[in-house]
Amino acid sequence: MERGNCDSDRAAHPGVFLSRGSGKSDPQPAGRSLDFPVSVVLPAGGTGERTGLQTPKQFCSFLGRPLISYTIQAFERVSWIQSIVVAVAKENMDLMTDIIQRFQHRKVRAVPGGSTRHRSICSGVLALREKEQEGKERLALDRPKVVIIHDAVRPFVEEDFLYKIAMAAKEQGAAGAIRPLVSTVIATTSEGYLDHSLERAKYRASEMPQGFRYDVIYQAYQRCTESDFEFGTECLHLALQYCGTNAKLIEGPPTLWKVTYKRDLAAAESIIKETLSRSACIVTGGSAQAAALADALQKAVGALDMELDIIPELKGDNGRYLLKEWNFIQVSVSHPCLSGVDALLADLEAANRALLHPLVVIWVHLSGSDELSISRSMAKHVAIMDLGSAAKLRNILLYGIQLHQSEDTEHWERSVLRAAEITSMLIRERSPALVGQLLQA
Repeated sequence: MERGNCDSDRAAHPGVFLSRGSGKSDPQPAGRSLDFPVSVVLPAGGTGERTGLQTPKQFCSFLGRPLISYTIQAFERVSWIQSIVVAVAKENMDLMTDIIQRFQHRKVRAVPGGSTRHRSICSGVLALREKEQEGKERLALDRPKVVIIHDAVRPFVEEDFLYKIAMAAKEQGAAGAIRPLVSTVIATTSEGYLDHSLERAKYRASEMPQGFRYDVIYQAYQRCTESDFEFGTECLHLALQYCGTNAKLIEGPPTLWKVTYKRDLAAAESIIKETLSRSACIVTGGSAQAAALADALQKAVGALDMELDIIPELKGDNGRYLLKEWNFIQVSVSHPCLSGVDALLADLEAANRALLHPLVVIWVHLSGSDELSISRSMAKHVAIMDLGSAAKLRNILLYGIQLHQSEDTEHWERSVLRAAEITSMLIRERSPALVGQLLQA
């Protein structure tokens, strides 16, 4: 069975890939805990030839982070996974070490992989055994009961499914994800004519993740041949052939698709952007006028499938938004002062929220008639441009939206709707090109 990469799965979105938390210590789903140690091996030694890019696909970046960092994050957020080993090509060891340090990945270490997929996986499995032997007093703690093997270029794996794989692997010795075949598989003759086709309903595509009891996968690699190392791709087959372990097959969600082609990178970026843009926190500063504008924006943005939470300030219990939200809107009325935005940026930097994903901060300013002078307008533009440039260096994207007060109800409603549409667009697109711009609603 081949690990599939079905284009029909491209629209599927991860259910729990990104919560509104930081991604480093997200709570596990209720009832999900394991009483045995689990480790992960991520083979990442591929060259990514099918993407047509010079950079291996696992190191291709979007939203400021390489793809492999997103995959690591998906496993780090699972509290019952104790360690992650990434097997990379020797020439990429320094790059992988830098990624681990730069994004403060924990429970992760890089080891040199091999020239083929099985050689890289074997290196990761052996590295887990080497860790056991570092100190005998840590033997029971460090030795994994179950090893989960997963592709470094499948970033949308979900904790619920990992739990099913880990439990089945412990009970059966091996377990793997499968998906229905989308296309019919045919065999051809040596002359290029149709020989026969397989009945699609009887077959499934083998996917990742796969789980194994540690002793099963270790013994399988000890016993397999050089031909297996050189040409094999299916770990479940090794467990069956060399250990007699028949894997439990579990149908996985459509989010298990892998990044194979260049277009898949764009699809992955789109999914993450949409996940990041589901909600925002709007800060009014305690002003009644700002609160009224926030209420109007909340109603207008709600029609655009986005949730807005309105708070007066990010203090006390409301400080929790700094640790769970990716988008912030600071509302000011009449006074074009950016001090509130300055304070918000300082709070976000202190919380280290922008390490994993770019944060969006939007300054929504309701201007009065005394702010219509050219000099005042220019000063606002310069101020937000300077602040935006500085924030961008910290992976915070700052934008501005200006509305003008109007006694005309119809004109005012159009302005609010326009502001809501711009807000939604800025949060969804996260465009670095618009940073520091003061847009008119």
